[in-house]
This record gives sequence, C-alpha cells and structure tokens, in this order.
Amino acid sequence: MQKDVSTTSQGQAELSVGGMFDRIAPTYDLLNHVLSLGIDCAWRRRVARLVAAQNPARVLDLATGTGDLLIAILRERELSAEIVGLDISEEMLKIGRRKTERCEGADRARFVQGDAMDTAMSSESFDAVTMGFGIRNTHDASRTLAEIHRLLKPGGTAAILEFSLPANRLWRACYLAYLRWGVPLIGALVSGHWRAYRYLNTSIEGFHRPDAFCRLMEQAGFANVAATALTWGIASIYTGSKDKPTEGS
Repeated sequence: MQKDVSTTSQGQAELSVGGMFDRIAPTYDLLNHVLSLGIDCAWRRRVARLVAAQNPARVLDLATGTGDLLIAILRERELSAEIVGLDISEEMLKIGRRKTERCEGADRARFVQGDAMDTAMSSESFDAVTMGFGIRNTHDASRTLAEIHRLLKPGGTAAILEFSLPANRLWRACYLAYLRWGVPLIGALVSGHWRAYRYLNTSIEGFHRPDAFCRLMEQAGFANVAATALTWGIASIYTGSKDKPTEGS
C-alpha cells in the first residue's frame, strides 16, 4: 500500500512537537513565568474572566499543557462548569493533573490526551473552547480553528490566547532581540533544551499577524471575531462566536 506522504509528514510533526513538550515538561511552568516575568498569569486570568462572563456549562481547554489556563478558569468563583483539558503531551498532562488535584473544584476537571486538530469529541458539545499558547504549535491553524468551531454549541465562544509581535517598530525590535537571544539562552540554562526554546522564537515570528489570524477565524465560520492586544502587543486574545441557527433554517 502506498503511504499518504502528507499524512505521514503531518503525523511525524505532531509526534515531534509532542516529544519536545514531553522533554521540557519538568521545567515548563518555571520557564513560562521567568521568561514572561510572570505576566502570563495575568493574561490567563483575563481569558478566564472572559469565559466566566459567558457562564458556560462545559468548557474545553485545548493544548492545555500543564493546565494553567484550565486552573485559572476553575478558580473563577462564579463559574461551576465542567472543564476538560486536552493535550498531545502525556508528560505535560501528568503535571496538570497533579496541580489540579490541589485546587478547589478539582472534581469538575479532567484531562485527556489528544490532538487539537482532531479531538474525536462529539460535535457541538462545549459552550466555550479556549486555547493558550497552543495554536501556533499545531500543524494547521485553519484546521484547528475548524475543529474548535465544530466542537462549539451554537452561541458558544472561542477564546484563544497567543503570542504576537508588537506593531511599534522599536518595541518589536527589542522584543525580537529578546526572543532570538535571551529566550533560548535562559531556556537552555534552566531546562537543558536549547532547541525547544529556539523553536519558541521561530514559531512566534512565523505565526499569523493578528489581522490575518482574525481572517482565518472568519473563514472557519466564526462570527464577531476580535483581537485584543496585551502588554503592548506581545500577546493577543482572539475571540469569536458560533452563530445560532436562524428560525426556519
């Protein structure tokens, strides 16, 4: 039987990314907070508040990693949603499970291993789908967005937190210098994996600009698409909703 070369290469890429995150899992949380000077925690809380304002009954956190965004959502006191965290890296999930066990409401959360582009979950089964710093690591952002749209119930909300490049040229130049030299050096010293943190900078630089990503969301079927810049544009929150069917359709 002849192999589908595109499918094979895609599968190898997914395994490669999953393996990379398995290797850096023990130091992942520490480096996230060190490299962002702790600002990443505030970004996740902002996404969590946005989700809580929709009062969803079921939330899916794709590329959940060690569960930081899931835990931020779980800590929203006015929210009593069931939350599912999905990630391709089992080592990251192991850490996420341990962290979540210490949280109030831990019985409302569960973790599953899977591919964000093809979750094998039922269509229209979540009121909100979130993703924090994960969509740029998927093989195909458009396919991932289509999967998020499929999983959302009509009227549901997607909230995607991702790194971006500042619009201001001077600030962007300073940020790129930090990404290209500071991040790999600090990452190598703490984790011992220089390549993983070199990948971080190349994946951020190569990702879609906010306006282009908003167009991808619209092409995937999302309505009310918006991008909110965070911390002078080094990260963005992208939101969109799945339209409810009109009467008689």
